[in-house]
Amino acid sequence: MTERECAVYAAKEAAKVILSFHHQRATVQTTFKGPRDLVTNADVASEKAIISILKASFPEDHILAEEGHHATSVDEGRWWIIDPIDGTTNFAHAFPIFCVSIGLWVDGQPQLGVVLDVMSDECFVAEKGKGATCNGVPIHVSETTDLSQSLLATGFPYHEFRRSEPYLNVFKHFLQEARSVRRPGAATYDLCSVAAGRFDGFYEFGLQAWDVGAAGLIVQEAGGLVTNWAGGDDWLFSNKVIAGNPAMHEAIQKVLEMHIPTDVLHSPTMDGAS
Repeated sequence: MTERECAVYAAKEAAKVILSFHHQRATVQTTFKGPRDLVTNADVASEKAIISILKASFPEDHILAEEGHHATSVDEGRWWIIDPIDGTTNFAHAFPIFCVSIGLWVDGQPQLGVVLDVMSDECFVAEKGKGATCNGVPIHVSETTDLSQSLLATGFPYHEFRRSEPYLNVFKHFLQEARSVRRPGAATYDLCSVAAGRFDGFYEFGLQAWDVGAAGLIVQEAGGLVTNWAGGDDWLFSNKVIAGNPAMHEAIQKVLEMHIPTDVLHSPTMDGAS
């Protein structure tokens, strides 16, 4: 199998695992990595299935995954970046928005992204330089240029509440100035919705590499921009991401600059400390 075929197959096999738990809710067991940071046995089983499939075809590749395979850099070599269930809290509550995410980065650059929306069975795929698709149909970011006509998406982290007021001020600004703001609870879903032109833009902090490693490329290949909050290209480990069509990306960044202190914009936390 090609890398693309293998990643799509792994995502679909993982979805089968997740759905088996979803349809038998009594089998779902939830534990806590932090006060609001859930993990379920479905996350663990999904990740195991994905890694098994990827390693069978690419045994020498590295793994960065949410449930136990962490790293702070993918600058050298081939790295599969995996979120076995993005939207674990949604899944744990049977709220039907959760995704499987598989990205491939080579020497620090994204090469492949696959995101499968488990409940809708929409499979978003992008390869570097080859565009983005949803279930095989090409997708593109929206053409909205007016913030007042935009539908935005965001998320709220399960930690880093000490300086939440500036972030809430940004949220309030968009509630007043955009058409509306959505908070589905899964960053990969939000980003793929930007890529498909359903959302015009997205911003969030508290993100991890597995939240954006696949979907970020999908947005880029759909004609969108993805950066950190300061506008830089090093968004994978930045903790803070803006995505959207070019006009909405610029609009979101300007609002962030209005409300977020400069040291925080350039910091991996909301405290302004590196």
